[in-house]
Amino acid sequence: MNRSKLVTLLVALLPFSLIGSEPSAFGAGNLNNPKPYGLTSSEEVLLENKKNLQKVVVKSNNQANEVDSLRERIDGLQSIIEGLSKKSHENRVNLQNLDNKNKEELKSSNEYEKRLSEVSSNNSQSIEKIKIVISELSLLIDTINVSYVTKDEFNGLVNDVNSFKELVAKELKNSSSASNSSKFDGISSAEIAKKAKAFYNKKYYNDAIEHYSYLIEKNYKPARAHYMIGEMKYYRKNYAEAIAYFKKSASLYSKASYMPTLMLHTAVSMEKSGDKNNAEIFYNGLISKYPESQQASEAKKYIGLMK
Repeated sequence: MNRSKLVTLLVALLPFSLIGSEPSAFGAGNLNNPKPYGLTSSEEVLLENKKNLQKVVVKSNNQANEVDSLRERIDGLQSIIEGLSKKSHENRVNLQNLDNKNKEELKSSNEYEKRLSEVSSNNSQSIEKIKIVISELSLLIDTINVSYVTKDEFNGLVNDVNSFKELVAKELKNSSSASNSSKFDGISSAEIAKKAKAFYNKKYYNDAIEHYSYLIEKNYKPARAHYMIGEMKYYRKNYAEAIAYFKKSASLYSKASYMPTLMLHTAVSMEKSGDKNNAEIFYNGLISKYPESQQASEAKKYIGLMK
């Protein structure tokens, strides 16, 4: 039995123990009186014990209350401890998960580095292959460059071929019509050449070309006839056709007096057609072959403008 219960029992039994004493008259010796009097020595001892017991009871009750308060506080602390324990457990679990995650990330990182190394190796091999292909392409390009024909050169060749075809077609047409009657019938070639020059001077180029074409058909001074038609094509800015006629004239007679003009106009026609390389060659050829001519001076000016 604890102390609190013992004190309570003693207090409960105390009135019964005091019943046996006879109270004095007028309440003397009444221990239950708030202010007892007329007490014997024994009653005074009992009263003192009663007071002490009451103090003990009060003190015991206070201690019991303190114990209860402490117990409540201990219960609260226990709850806090349990909460901290639970939190600690959760932290341990989280730390374990974090450690496992770090291990997985480290494993993933190692795997990434491994794959990156493989990709880098493959790229290096690919780069080496590309270098080999580039080297082969460079050789191929060098080979192409050796035999390459520029667009301007190709166009010039095409124009020359077309002009030649037209020239041949005209000559064939003139040949076929020669068997028929012609307005030039009964007129000498010298007279026709004179009329052709007169038309040229008046810039009646259609009539002049018709007459010179007839002279070519009759093979009457064909070198000059080709040159004259080339001049008219030149002034009409039909540069491709002009080059074709100049070329034919030069092949028929390269020592003609009009050769400086033929070379100058050939070079200009090439330049206007976009074939500047061959144009410069003709300019320099003209300067070299006819250095004192007016055409050579003009050729130098053209070269100066090209640079």
